[in-house]
Amino acid sequence: MEFITQLLADLSNFLWGWPMIILLLGTHLYLTVILRFPQRKLFTAIRLSVKRDVNATGDVSQFGALATALAATIGTGNIIGVATAVALGGPGAVLWCWLTGVFGMSTKYAEGLLAIKYRVRRPDGKMLGGPMYALERGLGLKWLAVLFAVFTAIAAFGIGNTVQANAISTMASQTYGISPYLTGAVVCALTAAVVLGGVKSIARVCAALVPFMSLFYVLGCIYILIVNSPHLWPALKLIVQSAFTPQAAGGGFIGTTVIIAARYGIARGLFSNESGLGSAPIVAAAAQTRNPVRQALVSSTGTFWDTVVICALTGLVIVSSIIAYPDISSNDGAMLTKMAFSKIPIVGTPLLTVGLLTFAFSTILGWCYYGESAMDYLKGQRWKQGYRYAYIIAVFVGSVANLAVVWNLADCMNALMAIPNLLSLLLLSGVLVKETKKYLWSNCLDHDMEDIIDKQ
Repeated sequence: MEFITQLLADLSNFLWGWPMIILLLGTHLYLTVILRFPQRKLFTAIRLSVKRDVNATGDVSQFGALATALAATIGTGNIIGVATAVALGGPGAVLWCWLTGVFGMSTKYAEGLLAIKYRVRRPDGKMLGGPMYALERGLGLKWLAVLFAVFTAIAAFGIGNTVQANAISTMASQTYGISPYLTGAVVCALTAAVVLGGVKSIARVCAALVPFMSLFYVLGCIYILIVNSPHLWPALKLIVQSAFTPQAAGGGFIGTTVIIAARYGIARGLFSNESGLGSAPIVAAAAQTRNPVRQALVSSTGTFWDTVVICALTGLVIVSSIIAYPDISSNDGAMLTKMAFSKIPIVGTPLLTVGLLTFAFSTILGWCYYGESAMDYLKGQRWKQGYRYAYIIAVFVGSVANLAVVWNLADCMNALMAIPNLLSLLLLSGVLVKETKKYLWSNCLDHDMEDIIDKQ
């Protein structure tokens, strides 16, 4: 077991090394340029995300699809992941993480566009889409589509399920002394109550849960920043300076170079918002939208909320808290987060606890839909229900098991998902430009999609 754990750790480090970071960030920059900075349409995108497109075809509202994608994306990585970047890459990692989110909006836009462009309608009327359909229908690469679906179905059990369940049980045990077995049983039952209802049930719960948990966490972070206000400007200056100049050790921070700050900041940003991973377009394909670009814009707001807002606030809280309390120091992201939030009277610990619990549970719900959609592509409807039951059982297993192997396996599967997805984005960039020109650049966002959705 130790050999397997180390082998997977080495493979994960290789897959998420500089080649992957360059590929992902390069794709973000390339799509930003050729699509003429779709980030500038942010306010239009936000408006569309809360406006129901009643005459459009799809299974869930655009907001429901966005909420489900955000539920899967906003997880422990937004809190512990950012702290890990600061612990290993210094305060400058926060700026690199933020910049990754800004440019990653273009990639999330492109993923959403292709999801609608190449989605299919099943005989029962349900919509299916995602990178596997773009690879098969847009590029004719059926074998690569199958590989993506396999990686997704496996990854859902890791980063989307057992890892999140373990985070919930660990937090409940350490904070309140609750048995992991009891926590696992409760979370397992709650998961079953939601996911057995299918995508509409998942979207309905996520649409209610995501705004609450995000608003609660954001307001809590703002309160902490007000408490830390004397140290807020020094924290901002330190973040910017450390992103472009070497940082000497001291004041609770480790010594870092610009390269290290960039590496950990970019990697955590990419990992937290999942832009380029290929997961979010799976649920985007179910959205009720009249043309691909409307949903593409809505999808892009997911990266904005996840990284540009939530990760940035988390980073500011942690850096300002370390400056305010120099005794805070740790190379472990989870411990650094706990120490930083615990210094804030009254709201610090409850905010961290509720934030981690709700973020982790919402991730379990969102990734269930990703995994079962991948299984639907591979084996059809007859396997999907069995996948749901296995997914529910895995929640309990994750709550009580040691997950060193699962963590590394999940990291590997996520990287292997990203490669075929990025390939589809780059090879279909001409389609992206054409559709963007047709609807966005020509101010035709209210026009219906001319292409008829094929029946599968």
